[in-house]
Amino acid sequence: MTQHESDRVQPSFCYALVPCAGVGSRAGSPQVDQFQAKQFQNVAGQPMVMHTLQALAGVARIRQGWVVESPNNLFAWPEGAAWPDRFSRSACGGATRAHSVFNGLQVMRSQGVQDHDWVLVHDAARCLVTPEMVDTLIDRCMGDTVGGVLALPVPDTLKVASDHRAAATVDRADKWLAQTPQMFRLGALMAAMAPFEASGFAGITDESSAMEMAGHLPLLVPGSAHNFKVTYPPDFALAAALLQSRVIK
Repeated sequence: MTQHESDRVQPSFCYALVPCAGVGSRAGSPQVDQFQAKQFQNVAGQPMVMHTLQALAGVARIRQGWVVESPNNLFAWPEGAAWPDRFSRSACGGATRAHSVFNGLQVMRSQGVQDHDWVLVHDAARCLVTPEMVDTLIDRCMGDTVGGVLALPVPDTLKVASDHRAAATVDRADKWLAQTPQMFRLGALMAAMAPFEASGFAGITDESSAMEMAGHLPLLVPGSAHNFKVTYPPDFALAAALLQSRVIK
């Protein structure tokens, strides 16, 4: 039986996985709590990750979601927070993002997600994602044999630095900035990541990189400049302003 024949017999469902175990070391500033991971910092009235989860929960085709937290740094969710009822927490986070994703995939499989089902892995710190962006990715990837990622063509000139000086210019043609969600089948993604488990997942920078090293060619689905990853101190103010502008509209 071919993959497509199998899909007709067993429908593929979409699930979300949100790695949320990092410490966000690059986010430090006087305006940011040094003792709290960046994804739990308050942005526009609630923890950043809550904006992320609420956006994913707004995607009707996402059947269920898992939030992967660090077993050493469980976050006390604020009372009254609008926690999506289709999402659950799992304290299975690892030392790296890739390790957390792999552990999360194992939990999903143990709880009934099938190898042919789709997993949308999304960064907790990309709190400006919208249901429309996610639906675009699902629309493009659902009928694909591999899956794909939201991404943006590089608009600016790229430089190679040497001691903080421009040493060379890189051709930006065919260069894309990868975003999330990244959407792949559970079994294929686990198979792509498994060979790197012994090395602590060295070399895996995102799910697409693992799939590429396994010989797959993920789709690049145009995303949005608003779907940036909150990383540095100025990003928090920008994210808050954009989230608040949506409420005003």
